[in-house]
Amino acid sequence: MGARRRRTGHDWKLLTESCTALLERLPELVDEHMRQLAEHSPVYGEFLPYDQQWREAEEAMRIGIQTMSAPRDSPRRDLEYAEEAGRRRAQQGLPLELLVHAYRAAGYLVWDALMEEGAAAGQEPERLVVLMRSATMVWSAVDAQAAVATEAYRATEMELRRRTDERLQALLDALLEGQEAPGLAARAAAGLDLPERGPYAVVVLRSERRESYRRPVEGDGFRFIWRMRADCEVGVVALAGGQGLDGVARALDGRCSGPGGISPVVAGLAELGRARRLAELALRTCPPDATAVVRLDQRMPTALVVSQPELAGRLVSDVFGSLLELEPADRAVLLETLDAWLACEGSAGRAAGRLYCHRNTVFNRLRRLEQLTSRSLARPRDLIEMTLALDAYRLS
Repeated sequence: MGARRRRTGHDWKLLTESCTALLERLPELVDEHMRQLAEHSPVYGEFLPYDQQWREAEEAMRIGIQTMSAPRDSPRRDLEYAEEAGRRRAQQGLPLELLVHAYRAAGYLVWDALMEEGAAAGQEPERLVVLMRSATMVWSAVDAQAAVATEAYRATEMELRRRTDERLQALLDALLEGQEAPGLAARAAAGLDLPERGPYAVVVLRSERRESYRRPVEGDGFRFIWRMRADCEVGVVALAGGQGLDGVARALDGRCSGPGGISPVVAGLAELGRARRLAELALRTCPPDATAVVRLDQRMPTALVVSQPELAGRLVSDVFGSLLELEPADRAVLLETLDAWLACEGSAGRAAGRLYCHRNTVFNRLRRLEQLTSRSLARPRDLIEMTLALDAYRLS
């Protein structure tokens, strides 16, 4: 209550007298205000002690009443207090609608009390006329105070949410980095509303293609929490309801262009650091032109190769040494044939269909490959070496 409009000196004098009389009744007005708030909602009594609420309500109503009769060019203390109150109530957690209701309820209470003062001064009927002319001013003031308090509340609420998000992101980042600190997993579980113990997996996506796809957030029996990083995107997957990595892969299919890696399942939040490292290893098994999101448990031989780059380079040199001296086009044909034959589980006929050539052509290329590598695809150990060398070559 406190917006002022142009008024005569006589009007101002009568209004000042009414406001002064009102201030003498302020304790009983505050008592009535507190009673009305408690009757409207029990939440008022849950967020602050009664004595503190009473003192703050008394100060707000006193400032409002004083501002009503203050000179036009005096500072708007009522709006300054409303801004402070809006910030406090957001920090205390009072719902916004109850804050606005408290301002409007106080406005009605003060207005009714002013009317009572005017009616009591029967020998001065003009005072009642002056007060009636002040109705617009009083309610404009209440609206302004409620608007200022609301704006301050929302700004504070947004800032608090931002700080909370940053704190939770920092906790999640610490877990993904594998940091060990007392209570870290428990704090993250409480903040993120996740179980501290339970099945989890981590997904790591290469960053180049992430903008064009909508990431899954929830699915049948799991929940994703995504974190953007400079060179990748990391997703923590909370598994439940018997869902496993097959379900995670299905949820990502069509939502992520890849390439990406999925870690094995770990037993709790405290193991997310290890899961992230394993998901990154799965990602490293994807060649540069890959588009799939792959599971580490289905790429273990290749993961062993990429986890030892020096040995992988030596394996390529030892197995494909002579092959690497061929013309690039000739070398590419032989390696493509080997890749297709392996993908077709050793079927020359199926590989020929994939390569658009005759099956005898496949046999001829494979025999030439065996000659160049001094290895036989019929010997299991040689086959393993050639398979791993092919993976290492493609990934290099």
